[in-house]
Amino acid sequence: MAHPVIRAQDLEKTFRTGNDKLTVFSAVSFEVQAGESVALVGESGSGKSTLLHILGALDDATAGEVFFEGTSLASLTENELAAYRNSGVGYVWQSYHLLPEFTAAENVAMPLRIRGVAETAEPARKWLDRVGLAERADHQPGELSGGEQQRVAIARALVSGPRLLLADEPTGNLDERTGTGIMDMLLELSRQEGLSTVIATHNLKFADRCDRVLRFNAGKLGE
Repeated sequence: MAHPVIRAQDLEKTFRTGNDKLTVFSAVSFEVQAGESVALVGESGSGKSTLLHILGALDDATAGEVFFEGTSLASLTENELAAYRNSGVGYVWQSYHLLPEFTAAENVAMPLRIRGVAETAEPARKWLDRVGLAERADHQPGELSGGEQQRVAIARALVSGPRLLLADEPTGNLDERTGTGIMDMLLELSRQEGLSTVIATHNLKFADRCDRVLRFNAGKLGE
């Protein structure tokens, strides 16, 4: 039987400030199958972004484990974790995180350049075409609208062929109409590529378009 693409087991995240301890969440367990989309919803500060960071190996849990295709992230070497972050997972953030001095095509190509891929121009332009921005390949982020910048960010997230897509409030900086278009694109490309997708969003209308919705409530996560 195939392993789920990503599985969280009894995750807990606690922060300490002096003698005070703040538990953001505890006993968080769930899994996402290949091709499945899951929305994370909850109030601001409930732990949605923190959980995504842990799933993407950008932060460590205080307790519990994350398994990617059956392998515990805790068992990976630093080089293996770097490879996981660069090619196993694609990230889309609310603030785009594009490099302002580079063109759209160069931003999309960055994960490939980090991996040492020799030919980056063709796949970068292919993905810009798939997000409808072929004609904007040579424009810098400052010359693009917010929606266009997010489409560049989506192309960058997918250019390495990840199996998992993590999106943190991907429509949070966009108006409703533009945000709807971005969500349409994100879910459609995810389905086309057969990705496991986890989206943190405060927009319940967008959340309900995913296959499942998980809700944070008082530090616990449930259906």
